[in-house]
Amino acid sequence: MKENKGMDRREFMKRTGATAAMLGLFPSVFNVARAQAKPTADQVIKGKDPRLIVHNTSTGVLETPLELLREHEITPKELLYVRNNQVLAGGKTLEPIPLKGWFIEIVGLVHRPAKIEATALKEFPQHEVTMVLQCSGNGRGFFAKYSKKTSGTQWKHGGMGQTVWKGPKLKDVLEKYKVEVYEPAAKFLTANGRDEPSGKKPDFEHSLPWTDPYVRENAILAIEMNGEPIPAVHGGPVRLIVPGYYGTMNVKWVGTLRFEAHETYNYNQIPRYRVPLYPVEPGKFSKKDYTFDNSRPNWHQKIKAVIFAPLDGEKVSAGLVRVKGVAFNDGVVPIEQVQVSTDMGKTWTTAALKPGKSTFEWTYFEAPLVLKKGEVEIWVRAVDKLGRAQPLDGGIHWNPSGYEWNGADRIKVTVS
Repeated sequence: MKENKGMDRREFMKRTGATAAMLGLFPSVFNVARAQAKPTADQVIKGKDPRLIVHNTSTGVLETPLELLREHEITPKELLYVRNNQVLAGGKTLEPIPLKGWFIEIVGLVHRPAKIEATALKEFPQHEVTMVLQCSGNGRGFFAKYSKKTSGTQWKHGGMGQTVWKGPKLKDVLEKYKVEVYEPAAKFLTANGRDEPSGKKPDFEHSLPWTDPYVRENAILAIEMNGEPIPAVHGGPVRLIVPGYYGTMNVKWVGTLRFEAHETYNYNQIPRYRVPLYPVEPGKFSKKDYTFDNSRPNWHQKIKAVIFAPLDGEKVSAGLVRVKGVAFNDGVVPIEQVQVSTDMGKTWTTAALKPGKSTFEWTYFEAPLVLKKGEVEIWVRAVDKLGRAQPLDGGIHWNPSGYEWNGADRIKVTVS
């Protein structure tokens, strides 16, 4: 085709638009252009790997594809998922925020309130914990597959990662500053970050049970993630970390800690981030039906196993296939078994386990299977020492917001 140097941009668009319309192709061309214009993860949050899945650009919600997640024992900051309800000004970056000038107030049912500059946290004995960080909505998209679609980001399995956090234990900080908590009146610890709500939405805060020994013993005011200052987008300079609890309860950008007699009535504590105490019929129960008596918050992580290899939809060769992945729970007790089935749960093969150094970490599993040609569905479920196991039908725990999915993981592979 000869170049038409006399055709300007407006004329070119006019002609190509007319041709596309004539051929019935313009909607497709437009949609492709719009899809290509969607920002990549590194454009949403400075420093992130562009291969992450972008769910939300305004606050920054990113998911890690399993093929990237499985490459690392400790998830690098560039690959770690992001779930923000609000954003700290200037916080959509992997760069850190200085500790100097950042203050944390401890108030409520205490004998002596305190206001602490974050730099003082470096003077305490530092406690390090390696743990699974997981969004409570992780796996939400599977409810639509096995039950009924729920509201919210349709996460697959990539709303999680394994991370290392370091900082002083909260109990040590309380003791040092003589912040004696009124007991038994103070039953809850409510954390609020310095991020600001957008529009008319309530400010984000969460309550954790101070009566839970795991909170009292293990909560830290983290100032490092993966061996360096916490990136701003991941809650730095100070993040409340409670191993074994869902990510939403590990409150970012900590500014205020309140000891209270009751869970906060904040919208993000009720009706958001809750699940029914008992199974409800899909579609017949909504968030407005939640009360403190018929529901509970997203605290302890449910037991879960996720297949890392092969991945869903992959093609594998007939013969020996090694099914690999990770299992984890809230860390109260170790993972005891991971079971694998290729006949929809009629029979199970027990996988070999490689636990982490602590119960808060991933337990790796591997099961050798001999597969014949055809399409094969592989199921995996974990069991811990308390006997807690994944339900074969994860839809049994349907809830309107799609939290805490932990159905047996299922993938399909083509064996050739």
